[in-house]
Amino acid sequence: MRHVGTSIIFFNSRNEVLLVLRDDKPSIACPNMWDLPGGHVEDGETPAECIVREMLEEIEVNVEGSALFRVYVFSDRTEYVFTKSAEFEVERMVLHEGQMLRWFTKMETEKTALAYGFNEVISDFFNDLQEDMT
Repeated sequence: MRHVGTSIIFFNSRNEVLLVLRDDKPSIACPNMWDLPGGHVEDGETPAECIVREMLEEIEVNVEGSALFRVYVFSDRTEYVFTKSAEFEVERMVLHEGQMLRWFTKMETEKTALAYGFNEVISDFFNDLQEDMT
């Protein structure tokens, strides 16, 4: 059975996206890489319930009502990607997993290898954002 995950693209009014720097532990997948916040769907949980639970656990932010952006079928998993507008001051945020949070521009994400193949997802997001602005 294919693994199911959820992630969220937080975006701000400056057209930046929020990424988390994963812990630098050899025992985890993609250590010390930038990643979208998210996690694994547990048994009996919907993707929408999962992203709410994960964000409360990881950064103490309630994301109920987030919009589903797209569902991606990767070789290792099916990923439900949500979006939510946010104006977080990252230096004031609580972070329970990962090393740090940071806002990234489109250009910065294009120059950064993201964990779990999320470069494709972020590229799609910025392309849609560009189309919405024209």
